Amino acid sequence: MKSTQYSDKVLNHFRNPRNVGTLEGDDVAKGKIGNPVCGDIMEFYIRVKDNKIVDIKFKTFGCGSAIATASMITELAMGRTIDEALKITRKDVADELNGLPPIKMHCSNLATDALRDAINNYKEKQKAKPTEKKTQSAQRTITGVDTFLNHGVYHTVEDMSTLKDKRVMVLDTGKKSVELALEIAQRTPRVVFVTPAKEISVPPALNTKMKQSDIKVLRESELLEIKGLNEVEQVHIHDLNEEEEYDLFVDAVIILQ
Repeated sequence: MKSTQYSDKVLNHFRNPRNVGTLEGDDVAKGKIGNPVCGDIMEFYIRVKDNKIVDIKFKTFGCGSAIATASMITELAMGRTIDEALKITRKDVADELNGLPPIKMHCSNLATDALRDAINNYKEKQKAKPTEKKTQSAQRTITGVDTFLNHGVYHTVEDMSTLKDKRVMVLDTGKKSVELALEIAQRTPRVVFVTPAKEISVPPALNTKMKQSDIKVLRESELLEIKGLNEVEQVHIHDLNEEEEYDLFVDAVIILQ
């Protein structure tokens, strides 16, 4: 059936992707979106002059649809103002590609989110003072905790069954958070543990259990923001080692107190 097939345009962008690569310079901003579950990673680089995107590049680790959607969105965004580019939707991308199989529509969502992340990072970059630098020692407030409290953000977990098969992020707050992550991992294979440290500071036996589990550990990382509509949908992460920021899709965030 047509809905399960790739259009000629999708195949063309997959085989001959446009604007692949990276950009450098003070007028360049980078956006990065990753999905720890399926492993897809999308990076966008934009060069902005006079509020317009004058150059754009992308890199992706993903399927053919991910490559095609990223390639197409670079063509759609080129020459637009950053506010115009922010309005590009995943439907716009899919329509320009003459459709995508329903199971691959998430790829167009990943591409548009990566572009928006690059634009938002550019805007933040413009607000920042030239001498301002982020430091690992700076303590930050996590945006969105109060907004989504008990709607995807939890300080305690009373019923583990509510987390079954969900994408769960646990923040490192010590030994109890590690034990909780291991317990949650028995109910869902999609657990991410975030710690600002290079290594988790727990007893060796507990550390071994973490390494033997399916838990994905994001070391030298911090949670900056929790986002979504009525429920948690994404989190914004700061990679302290690489000095990069990117988004991850999650359903729940656990911050023990």
